Amino acid sequence: MDPCPFVRITVGNLALKIPGASKPARSVVHPSSSPCFCKIKLKNFPLQTAVIPYIPPDNTQFPEGQHQTLAATFHLCKSDLDRLVTKSIFTNKLHVKISIYTGRRGNTCGVNSGRLLGKVSVPLDLAGTESRGVVFHSGWISVGKECVKGSSAQLHLNVKAEPDPRFVFQFDGEPECSPQVFQIQGNIRQPVFTCKFSLRTTTGDRNQRSRSLQGEPNSSRSWLSTFGSERERPLKERKGWSITVHDLSGSPVAAASMVTPFVPSPGSDRVSRSNPGSWLILRPGDGTWKPWGRLEAWRERGSSDGLGYRFELIPDTKGSMSAASIVLAESTLSSHKGGKFVIDLGAGSNGRATSPAGSPRGSGDYGHGLWPYCMYRGFVMSASVDGEGKCSKPGVEVSVQHVNCTEDAAAFVALAAAVDLSMDACQLFSQRLRKELCQDQDLLG
Repeated sequence: MDPCPFVRITVGNLALKIPGASKPARSVVHPSSSPCFCKIKLKNFPLQTAVIPYIPPDNTQFPEGQHQTLAATFHLCKSDLDRLVTKSIFTNKLHVKISIYTGRRGNTCGVNSGRLLGKVSVPLDLAGTESRGVVFHSGWISVGKECVKGSSAQLHLNVKAEPDPRFVFQFDGEPECSPQVFQIQGNIRQPVFTCKFSLRTTTGDRNQRSRSLQGEPNSSRSWLSTFGSERERPLKERKGWSITVHDLSGSPVAAASMVTPFVPSPGSDRVSRSNPGSWLILRPGDGTWKPWGRLEAWRERGSSDGLGYRFELIPDTKGSMSAASIVLAESTLSSHKGGKFVIDLGAGSNGRATSPAGSPRGSGDYGHGLWPYCMYRGFVMSASVDGEGKCSKPGVEVSVQHVNCTEDAAAFVALAAAVDLSMDACQLFSQRLRKELCQDQDLLG
């Protein structure tokens, strides 16, 4: 499998100092007593924001003991690179633009609550960055003309671009329709996996499961029962869904199995965060299926009314269940518009991706090791998800550094299928599901 070229642009190691501003002035929000933040913009990409730590003005270099985190990350595919490189040749050079504010983030009555301290701009030359890393700036830079009078503010930052090649996959149909999965490279589409969706019923569970997971050893049932729910299940529920990913030889290489049914909370027609449904993502190993990850999903209340999710990695503990799981992603997708499920352990604080709970907010480039026993760093994967009622053919991107074998890629494909199917599983129970997802016609909604 050949990857597609991607480039990751990162802005990090931020710090702010203002020589001569040792005492807070009444007319100015002072950075030593109030948080500072910045807005980071790259042409045609969404604006990102980050907090900037303040350091004393007598410091001459970035403190060694201070946490060095990523503030913003921009991911560029081949078409983005071609477009931006071409524009920078014929028009003004491409820049990362950073606006620095004192005061708290947010808006009050439509007015930004922060006070503009100044702006900085770092030029970028992206030619060749898909094959080699480039540092565009590392160190201190004077804040622009709009700085507070007499402050001579300086910003410490690191801006660089690195190759971030990825494998790109595309489902050829909705996961519940047992589609093929193609690998995409430019204009080339090559089949690499097939998916088999199955629906287990109470009476036909054993037979349906044996057809779906070909060659699955009986010992794998103990894993599923361990992670499943033993609660009393009401009549109205969505359960028994599973999808198996096969390689082109027909061998199963990954699976996603619904282990906790999706049920409405009492007096409601929605799956609640306090009682989510869940999937187990499985990989083959030692003659059995082994749990690799667990995906929980629910329907958010309020104005968002979206699909809430949490994905955690299950450490390989050689049969022991004592090790704690590691949360890799937790966020919300729009039920109407859909969006992207993302695992990115080097993302900024813009809410598009979530660093693991209890871990430093940064990749290994900007901080210490994420946490014991976890091999995932930086961008890991993303999967596109369409909203309810739309024909969804998920697209999946997986970082090359996290794929060492076919089973690695297949596990991420199975996870993408589980996320997409969760959009249906969390659909309001007052609405009707398509027939492929229903065990009995009287459970259509």
